Amino acid sequence: MNSKSRFILPLILSAIAVTACAQDLALQIGQLMSQRPSAKQGLRFAHPKGIVCSGTFEASPGAASISRASHFRPGSVPVTVRFSNAAPDLEIGDNSPDAGPQGMAIRFMTGRGTDIVALSHNGFVVGTGEEFLELLKAAAATDPAKPHPWPIEQFLGSHPRAMKFVQDTHQVPASFATESFFGNNAFRFTNTDGKVRAGRYQILPADGTKYLEETTTSSKSADFLRQDIRERLGNNPVKFRLFVQLAGPDDKTSDGSEVWPDDREKVAMGTITLTSVAPDSVAAENELAFDPTRLIDGIQLSDDPLPRLRSQVYAISVASRRRHQPAR
Repeated sequence: MNSKSRFILPLILSAIAVTACAQDLALQIGQLMSQRPSAKQGLRFAHPKGIVCSGTFEASPGAASISRASHFRPGSVPVTVRFSNAAPDLEIGDNSPDAGPQGMAIRFMTGRGTDIVALSHNGFVVGTGEEFLELLKAAAATDPAKPHPWPIEQFLGSHPRAMKFVQDTHQVPASFATESFFGNNAFRFTNTDGKVRAGRYQILPADGTKYLEETTTSSKSADFLRQDIRERLGNNPVKFRLFVQLAGPDDKTSDGSEVWPDDREKVAMGTITLTSVAPDSVAAENELAFDPTRLIDGIQLSDDPLPRLRSQVYAISVASRRRHQPAR
């Protein structure tokens, strides 16, 4: 073995070991999530209740200074957007605080396409896949018939960011159209000059963020969010502004649960204009599989481990729900 081989071989073996560990973690997470009510019905492991909309994205003049990705150049590209509730039980209505957080997944139809997967909370529930597995195990071990503290209470008590996430997402939005969404994982954006900067997506409603008063949620139907977006798009387009919040020199890019300060620079990347609900939203949902690692030139993964892990778990979820679909 020459000196070069002695140097390269350990790196290859290390990379194989890391990949194997990540795959095992994804399988463990997938196994736990496959026991959820939605998974047993052949639906998504998470965010099973949703609606698919169509529209366009038009880049802002300054978008290309951040990324050379094709949809950030001048012009308009088609987009497909899926709004959703996180609750894995379809019996939990839109008017329940347990339905959150809401989700917004976006596919920019340029080239092979590229995706954004975002939640209605600035900051993810945990920062690592291992913590997410621990959270799932705590939730699965919780039996309301048993005395406190429950395993999930113990987990949240020892993870203040997760506790904040749970408390914040109990708000019921007035509409999908007036909810703010955050891509909590950092990506690396490269412009035409080769300059690379780390940033996170924010998708903010043109009409502002609005939530229902606690006293009014009971008057809403269990399906009011989907009904509302259908009615809105039947009358007028719904618009969101896409931003990239740029990391400061001391901001951590490897932990999506760590919120960056509000004073960090936010660059307007463009406007999403939704014009219609997909003619057969249910069929479209079954076909769509959004993936945070589905990227194009000008956008790369950062050192945040969760997009890769999420991609693996999503693939397990897709395979599960396609096994449940009748043969054609």
